[in-house]
Amino acid sequence: MSQPLIIFEDDTLLVCNKPAGLMVEPDRNNFPNLLQQVKTYLKESTGEKLPYAQHLHRLDRPVSGVVLFIKKRECLKNLSEQFAQRTVSKYYCAVTLNAPQAKTGVLEHWHRKEKKKGVLVSEGTDHAEKVKLEYSVKPHGKYTQWEIQLHTGKFHQIRVQLASLGCPILGDELYGSTEVYKPNAIALHGAKLIIRHPVSTKEMVFEAGNEVLHHISEDLL
Repeated sequence: MSQPLIIFEDDTLLVCNKPAGLMVEPDRNNFPNLLQQVKTYLKESTGEKLPYAQHLHRLDRPVSGVVLFIKKRECLKNLSEQFAQRTVSKYYCAVTLNAPQAKTGVLEHWHRKEKKKGVLVSEGTDHAEKVKLEYSVKPHGKYTQWEIQLHTGKFHQIRVQLASLGCPILGDELYGSTEVYKPNAIALHGAKLIIRHPVSTKEMVFEAGNEVLHHISEDLL
């Protein structure tokens, strides 16, 4: 099994740059997953037979980017509360073929999961939750580059909100993209995550470059 691409590690945290196409956690199909890679790495590096590792959030399988793991069970509550209280800052980059009418904006919708898709619905719909993101865009060759701050984190949220503007993410056939990107991937990347360290309380900034733009620039422009 491949070793995870580690951005940062200390006694408490381990932060990876997940490649597109890799699950974060195991599923019923038994696909390779990042959690198992992390546990295998920790087993080899620490000598522990059953090292503890738990992810605090997830990225969709076709999405790349920053994923945070905790290595100490006693610190899990602190970080879980940071995510629950939305004091964690999450930044993404994306590429679409189309551009929205406004170059900057805030998208707020009511969202719910229906089977294997996220859908935007009217306020008051059963099981719907409010979602929000901020964005700015600029041209990138024939494409549009998005910088996104995600304020909530619901199922396929960025994917369905951008598609609602007529701007499906490159390669995201599920939400209407007809453009080729690359196998098992869409042009969406978790670029930066900001937390408070659960032990030192220091602000920690974890970044994972901008892989989608690199691929676009190299292969698709």
